Amino acid sequence: MSELTILTTQNVTINFKQASIGERMLAFLLDMIIKLAYVFGFSYLFFDVFGFNEVMNRLDSWSQFAVLILIFSPYIFYSLVLESVFEGQTLGKRIVRIKVVKIEGYQAGLGDYLIRWLFRIVDVAISTGLIGLVTMIFNNKTQRLGDISAGTAVISLKNNVSINHTILQEINQNYIPTYPLVIKLSDNDVRIIKETFEAARANNNQPLIRKLVEKIETVSGIKNQSGNNHDFIRTVLKDYSFYTQNM
Repeated sequence: MSELTILTTQNVTINFKQASIGERMLAFLLDMIIKLAYVFGFSYLFFDVFGFNEVMNRLDSWSQFAVLILIFSPYIFYSLVLESVFEGQTLGKRIVRIKVVKIEGYQAGLGDYLIRWLFRIVDVAISTGLIGLVTMIFNNKTQRLGDISAGTAVISLKNNVSINHTILQEINQNYIPTYPLVIKLSDNDVRIIKETFEAARANNNQPLIRKLVEKIETVSGIKNQSGNNHDFIRTVLKDYSFYTQNM
């Protein structure tokens, strides 16, 4: 499995295990099975069991089209909705343990998932998956066109143990957390915070630490209560360790 090297906006190099083409295809196949199961199951229930065919026949063509779009919207918007809700994962991706992230290493957002979803028309629908497959084969980050356009990549989560090991902080049994909102951060976010902070502190780069504090506040909604940037970041890291170890 190849490594995906990401240079963050804080000039910190992070290495992820990029998802292989096989893993991505397996996740896609699982998602397709789930979507087709919905289509066949719902169609049987709606049309055969409840006899909705008679109602459809009484509607005009535009109304019939609108009803069909409504019925099959879970199939159409499956990847967009689930990746937005599950932070870069569909059910297939969860089973295979891969995830969509920004190429900078941060959590992707709704706009990124929307771009990836729109480009599925080219990557998958029009070409029956051929364009997406060829693009991933010749792209060194295993990106399809949707990933390239959205600035995202798909990584493997099978190295979670090593990720957690690098971000966890030592805390005593009586530790009382200060910032509950740290749970909005991901493991990837916290690892980047820790490595950026350690690099900036080693070089006495105070402007970078201030920018890091601003980024934490923006992403998580946390406000620095200590007035000291170093103490604030240390507390965020400890609080994240506390909540993740006790959830």
